[in-house]
Amino acid sequence: MRSSTLLSLVAASLPLALAQDDSLTSSKRGLCYVDPEENTQDTDIWDASDSDLTWYYNYEASPTDGIDESKLQFVPMIWGLPDSDTSMAFYNTVRGLMQQGYNITYVLGFNEPDGCSSGGSCIAAEDAAAAWIREIEPLKDEGVLLGAPAVTGSPMGFTWLENFYNACDGNCTTHFIPVHWYGNFEGLASHMGQVNGTYPNMTMWVTEYACAGCELDEAQQFYNMSADYFDRLDYVTHYSYFGAFRSDVSNVGKNAAMLTQKGELTDIGAWYLGQEATGNKPKGGAAQVAKFAGWAVVVASVAFWTVL
Repeated sequence: MRSSTLLSLVAASLPLALAQDDSLTSSKRGLCYVDPEENTQDTDIWDASDSDLTWYYNYEASPTDGIDESKLQFVPMIWGLPDSDTSMAFYNTVRGLMQQGYNITYVLGFNEPDGCSSGGSCIAAEDAAAAWIREIEPLKDEGVLLGAPAVTGSPMGFTWLENFYNACDGNCTTHFIPVHWYGNFEGLASHMGQVNGTYPNMTMWVTEYACAGCELDEAQQFYNMSADYFDRLDYVTHYSYFGAFRSDVSNVGKNAAMLTQKGELTDIGAWYLGQEATGNKPKGGAAQVAKFAGWAVVVASVAFWTVL
């Protein structure tokens, strides 16, 4: 289907698909936290008292020092396979947090297990199923809601998930399905529709998304359209923008970042926190080109997919 036709269909379907909630703030909004390594003071931005955020994850099983648990609820993630096929490290860490008084309501499954570059954990579906049954499934008995593995936004993600559930043979519970997307809004809406159509009995979390490599006006338009879309869709319960870093180290293009190269909030960053636009313009850095190159393959593949 041609992209212009698809966009028209998406736009026409919005009144039917969206719930009537026009609030400016969002309890769905969370933080995809990326360790700044340098400029650690940037962490203080995200749990400010006037922030619109309610939850966060950091690709790890343990919470981030410097983020106030009373302000942002922590969601543990098992990023990749454990070191051994008998490991209970993730389960034990999550149980330990609960015993310490942390409000652990959800956990997130493997990060892009179908991807073997650019941040993917590259796991065979059969191995993921075995680890899930051993370490993650028991958390259901503790009252924790389990998020499915977060595959990439490419066709191979659907194939991987199908193989995963087949390997589970009915022994893997998933209460909600995370979605990743790097491309335009049209492609995002189409992809989400396909995910929802494939797994209609699960709610959805959009745990990584951005207009990767876009011009500034395109990135801002994408942000505003997608945030409004998520806030109005009943089946989307949580979302977290991929951009909690400075523009000069962004691996999805400088204009997607929520912070400038100086650590100031960009317009997107301010909007995401429920604040007014700042007018601060992001600038890139020398390291950005090399880091962003890895995403080019993913972005190109999903762009091709959406116009078929």
